[in-house]
This record gives sequence, C-alpha cells and structure tokens, in this order.
Amino acid sequence: MSLRIWNWLGAVLAVSAATLPPAFSKDKSDTDVAVSTKPGTASVTEVTRATGLVESIDLEKRHVTIRTSQGKLIPLEIGPDARNLDQVKPGDRVSVSYAQALTLTLMKEGKEIRSKTESESGTRSAAGERPAGTLGRRIEVTADVIKVDKKAKTITLRGAEHEIDLKVRDPEQLKLIKVGDQVHAVYTEAVALSVDR
Repeated sequence: MSLRIWNWLGAVLAVSAATLPPAFSKDKSDTDVAVSTKPGTASVTEVTRATGLVESIDLEKRHVTIRTSQGKLIPLEIGPDARNLDQVKPGDRVSVSYAQALTLTLMKEGKEIRSKTESESGTRSAAGERPAGTLGRRIEVTADVIKVDKKAKTITLRGAEHEIDLKVRDPEQLKLIKVGDQVHAVYTEAVALSVDR
C-alpha cells in the first residue's frame, strides 16, 4: 500500500518523496492501513513498524548495516546531523515507525488560489543520549479541476506547478466532480527511529 499511496500522491501533487528502505517497508505484517471515504472526501492512513539489529558499524565512514527480521541486510549511510553514533554497537536493536496519511477534499466551485506549501519538523536526541529522533513533513495542495472524463473515469487537475490526470475509481465520487471545482490535498508523513541495547 505504501508505494500505491506514494504513486497516488505523486500523481496529485507531482512531487518526489523519500521512503523507508525497501526491505523495511516490505514487512506487511507490521503495517496498519485505514481507508475512509465520504461524498467529496477520501483519506488513507498507513503506519508501518519495523525492527532490525545492527550487524556492523563503521564510525569513521558513518556506515551502519542493519539485519531485518527477514534476514536482509540494509546498508545505511548516517549523515553528520545524527548525534551519538559512537554509542551504537553491533547487536543493538533499531526500531522504526513510519506513518503517512493522505486526505483529498472536493471543494465545489472552489475559489481558492492554486497553491502548494510544504513544511518539515523534527527532533533528535541530546548529546550523550541513546540515538533517536523524529522527522515529519506536510504537503498541502489546492488544484483546479479543468476536465472531467466520465468514460475514462479521470479528472485533470491543474495545480500551482503541474497539470495531471487522476483516476477516480469510485463512480459515486466521480459523479460529484465537475469542471470549476477544486481538490484540496493534504499529505503528511512522519518517521521515528530509536536504538536500544
């Protein structure tokens, strides 16, 4: 589901996004997905939790290799902003939680200015503490509906930066949309990471 949400968001917003390393995100046994639709709105929320063990670490090069619960090795390059890397040892448990949510809202005969805004937030452990941190991002877009193709079940949206075609699979939702409406999209993602003995 993660890739599908990213593709959906990419189609709506035409932005690129960073995701968890593929070996972490493929562990579906630790993924919860919630989908909600009402006339004129749709939302999808996904939370993936994964754990692994530190297999090896090169402090000088800031490289860490993680072994997932499936036995896959994931090499990671740790940036200079990450604190307390010297406390990480082979055998330590790495826990990652990745959440993403997308909400689309139809605005009938919308009069908002096409726009796109992005914001980021984050925290990291203090010097001397066990390595941990969070990163978050929010993208908000308002786009105009400039074409509705009921036969192809698509709508064409013009945003602040791009024009895209979006497939609308639900025929009841498609009936509600007409040229001159707007779509407001809010996408959020957050990653939390901690390292424990």
